[in-house]
Amino acid sequence: MLNKKRSFSGLMLPLFLMIFGCANRQPPGGGPRDHDPPKLLKATPPNMTRFFKGKVIKLDFDEYFKINNPYSEITMSPTPVKLPEYLKRKKSIIITLKDTLEKNTTYVINFGKAIADVDEGNILKNFSYVFSTGPHIDSLSISGKVINTETGERDKNAVVLLFTLKQDSLLFGKKRPPIYTSVDTAGNFSLNNLHDDNYRIYALKQTVQNKIYDYNKDLVAFSSHTIHLKRDTQNVTLRLFKAKPDKFRMVEHHFDNDGKMFFTFNEPLDDPSIKIIYPPDYDQYKIVDISKTRDTALLYMRNMDFDSIRMEFYDKGKPIDTLSLHKGKKETFTRVLSFQYNISNEGRMKPGRRLMISANYPIDTFDPAAITLKEDSNEVVNFNVVRDTASTKNLFIDYRWKQKANYVLTFNTDAVTDIYGDKNKSSHRPFGLDNPENYSQLTLKITGQRKKLYH
Repeated sequence: MLNKKRSFSGLMLPLFLMIFGCANRQPPGGGPRDHDPPKLLKATPPNMTRFFKGKVIKLDFDEYFKINNPYSEITMSPTPVKLPEYLKRKKSIIITLKDTLEKNTTYVINFGKAIADVDEGNILKNFSYVFSTGPHIDSLSISGKVINTETGERDKNAVVLLFTLKQDSLLFGKKRPPIYTSVDTAGNFSLNNLHDDNYRIYALKQTVQNKIYDYNKDLVAFSSHTIHLKRDTQNVTLRLFKAKPDKFRMVEHHFDNDGKMFFTFNEPLDDPSIKIIYPPDYDQYKIVDISKTRDTALLYMRNMDFDSIRMEFYDKGKPIDTLSLHKGKKETFTRVLSFQYNISNEGRMKPGRRLMISANYPIDTFDPAAITLKEDSNEVVNFNVVRDTASTKNLFIDYRWKQKANYVLTFNTDAVTDIYGDKNKSSHRPFGLDNPENYSQLTLKITGQRKKLYH
């Protein structure tokens, strides 16, 4: 027995040491989240170098990082004809200059939002590397703030663009700026290492971050005065606003795969309308669906027997544009008639509402007898199906809904026919009323002076 005990102990001790020895080697988990972007440890040649004559610049950082969109985020000013090459090697960026540099010139390489750490994606904002091919480094600056006139607050997501007066008409809205910076979290900006010149300054808030102004989508700000930079300029205020185009323009127009025509305008119209002017007498077949924003329109035709169609667009009864679209007479389109309801994903309808059914195409006819409603499994007969006078796509179900009842609305096959002659397939929609306690009415009384925003 003694020998067996000794043998068992001899086996357990190495096993115990192996398990807990391995456990001791594991690094501790958790810890605070890293909020710091990469930091520059060393630049070769050093930042702010004068009499620069090299072709390669090496920037060493304190951690591994990634370079996002280097050829859209990183700019070099003045912009060389041949763009530099940006390569990442371990914790360093290697910049290879491909073009001959101008004499006695200050160059600024602005990295925008290109550099971010690998783990958390923390961005090193507004980092730049500056050097001069001569004895002097430009040191003038322009600083200020960006205000969003839609909110009245400082905007922390804008980008500020700077052009010399000679570049302004050639580049703004056409190409990326040679000099730019992002605002900080307080909506402030600073453009540094500038030489004395005459400048035009802008700010953009963009959905697509390409630094090229798109008046259909972007908010824009600008100073109406040219900046004659002879010394540091401070307290420049740029107010973002949505510019109204000088002239109406059709941005997009095409046939969709289901046969409807789609139009997008470059600005919201006050009272848009469409008239079919060719083929003759085809205006009677049209159904127009204008979006709530009044900058898009859908056009449905009851009669699709045409090779081409020409329409005229109006605003407040005045013609503003004409347009033609072409298709083959025998061209086929794919359509499936379907419905949506003013019911939540959880199958609840807001108390006090009419049940609304929205078809994806204008409705030509419907058969009330082919539409059934059940309340707690019992068929209901005293409900009405009526058209929406404001939209050819909508139907309403009128009934005295009960709070705790469970309903099922059924559209039997061929209950609804759209303007193309397509009919629905059978579908069922269960639902019930939502709890009234989930809704409340808030009444506010606001007093004080009205604040006007200018741009």
